[in-house]
Amino acid sequence: MTRMLRPAPPTPSASAGRLRPATGSRSGPRTGAAARLRLLAWPLYLAALLWYLRAYGLPYTNDLVFLWLIGALLAAGVHSGHGPRGFLLVLRDWVPVMAVVWTYSLLRGYGAHTPWGPYLWPQQRADELLGLGETLTVRLQHGLYTPGSPHWYDYAAVTVYMSHFFMVLVVLAVLWRRRHDRFRHLLTCYLVLTFAGFATYILYPAVPPWLASQEGHLPALTRVVSDVLGQSGLPRAASVFENGSQFANDVAAMPSLHSAYPAMLLFFFWPTAARWLRVLLVAYPLAMTFTLVYGAEHFLVDVFVGWAYAAAAVYGVRRLRERRRTRSLAASRPAPAPTPAAAAGVGAGSGSGVRATVPTGRLDP
Repeated sequence: MTRMLRPAPPTPSASAGRLRPATGSRSGPRTGAAARLRLLAWPLYLAALLWYLRAYGLPYTNDLVFLWLIGALLAAGVHSGHGPRGFLLVLRDWVPVMAVVWTYSLLRGYGAHTPWGPYLWPQQRADELLGLGETLTVRLQHGLYTPGSPHWYDYAAVTVYMSHFFMVLVVLAVLWRRRHDRFRHLLTCYLVLTFAGFATYILYPAVPPWLASQEGHLPALTRVVSDVLGQSGLPRAASVFENGSQFANDVAAMPSLHSAYPAMLLFFFWPTAARWLRVLLVAYPLAMTFTLVYGAEHFLVDVFVGWAYAAAAVYGVRRLRERRRTRSLAASRPAPAPTPAAAAGVGAGSGSGVRATVPTGRLDP
């Protein structure tokens, strides 16, 4: 997996002077206790994770995913022998990220209470035009979904949907270990995209298909992911859809960040990805699009807007980084020394009375 996500090698100046979490020499002999701790780091972490999965199921909120991810990075730091330095690096880079994303999640819940909207007609009308008179969600569910009897593709859709809660964080963790400069780049894209989506939720609260169906604006629809989770013996995860949470916002459908994050990974890794990896990078957003539209979570136009936001975030951040790098290189470049011919010309003009000819921009006859 780490080799799949490895970009092209950095330029020599890309990581100069930067503290890299994945490198560092192992200093001195270890005591017996320290050596045992290194050997037990991953087994202890995996045992704790398995206990949690059996007791509570998969973590599905940002704060829980972050905690387990930070735990994995700490275990990796102990196992690699970094010692206290590894802990400090993890806390330095990840605790601020966790605070920012948790703040966004909390604000997203408060963003459900705006004095305007929510809006439905533009998205519904656009999907009816794309679906030749009927929304694609209605067409897909009436043709594929059997209430009370999930098919294999329903379980696949649940898996794709739930990957939204951890995929970007796992990719960030891989980059943090292997390419810290790329970690900071992707993290910037992730935060820009996330808060751009939040701003749009405030300005344009939008109704998803499942809620439009409940309000009588669409034929009967099932929230497929919630229904399948409930039938699969995972009521804790399904209750998030049914009862909501402090982070819930039922009218945060435009843009679809579920579709924007896979598109962000596609745009970010495409220039340096191998051909077979590009197939996966394309397949993931398409699978997420099917899941969201089929599962009544988003209109198709929500997905398209999410792709547009992802493209703007990735290419906008890349453009700003390139401009910043160009300015930094220009500022660090020494001023060019005068050539011998120019120095001789100045000396001759000042010492012998010979006037140097200065172009005036005028064409003399």
